[in-house]
Amino acid sequence: MKKAGIYTLANDAVYDQLVALLNSIERNISPEMPVCIIPYNQQLNKITEEIKSRPHVSLFDNWESIQRWDDFVNQVWDAHPRAKESQLTRPGWYKGFVHRKLAAFDGDFERFIFYDADSLVMKPIDDVLTKLDNYDLVFDDWEHDKPEAATDINLKLAASATNLREAQLRSRIHCNSFFGSHQGLFEREELNNLICRLIDKREIEWINQKFWWSSSALFNYMTIDNKYSIFNYTLSPNEKDRTGNCANADAFVNIDNILYNQEDLKPIHRIHYMSYPASYFARLCCGEDVDIRYREEFLYYRFIKQIEQKPQQLKPPSMMAKMHRLFKKIMNKVKRAIT
Repeated sequence: MKKAGIYTLANDAVYDQLVALLNSIERNISPEMPVCIIPYNQQLNKITEEIKSRPHVSLFDNWESIQRWDDFVNQVWDAHPRAKESQLTRPGWYKGFVHRKLAAFDGDFERFIFYDADSLVMKPIDDVLTKLDNYDLVFDDWEHDKPEAATDINLKLAASATNLREAQLRSRIHCNSFFGSHQGLFEREELNNLICRLIDKREIEWINQKFWWSSSALFNYMTIDNKYSIFNYTLSPNEKDRTGNCANADAFVNIDNILYNQEDLKPIHRIHYMSYPASYFARLCCGEDVDIRYREEFLYYRFIKQIEQKPQQLKPPSMMAKMHRLFKKIMNKVKRAIT
């Protein structure tokens, strides 16, 4: 039996979300499921302390792998046409480290599933691991259903340079918030080949310009080649496999703190709290009335082991707190524009 486990990407900024994710894994998969946390950066004091009481959770410590992915990503994006633009046009994720999740391909788990830290696991992963017996990559998202202008890859450009039709390419579009795969899928030689294609052959232009520095866009390019077999649950012939997963977009039903697709009560793999900043969850856990859909479910998993610490009543923020946050937001934008 191949060694299987779960990866996530985190630092202390997403501490509350990480704790909720780990608790949901224990409750809805197994308390003994191995989990490895890939460091987003070196801010790990709270996480390091937290996992001392979790014997099946570890920190990814292969910094050679992380540096290799950092070098690969920096080299690629520095060759993008937008790299010469004004600093004022940089996206919010510019020079971020979300791509470090791809170090999962260098980890100890021979088969693995990656969950973004802003997720809660809602069902076992047996079926995903079984799918990996026949596929290189497994996804569960609706990125392929987006309008052409919103897809990571310029489908027309990619189709004209390959033997694949646009419809075939579209079916391979995916998110990177949840994926299953295999150890060693992207070795050093493959990354060198990708650099050659992206930079020397200018295939970097296949990536839509608005997604410069997007880890999802780069991962989409890396897997667009049909040499990799892909299964996406949202394209499954089995209608029961096709569910929502986004907290801010989909409707779910709570049964014993497990969420199901509202339509036909289909089980979902996870709920993803995309588009909500980590600060929202930190404030929610301190008792602030923050507008997050399915926040009660989040609080349940966050405090499942610390019931006495769960906020009993949520209160709105003070005017002073609102003004402070607005000022901080403005200063962060100014800082990003001048650095």
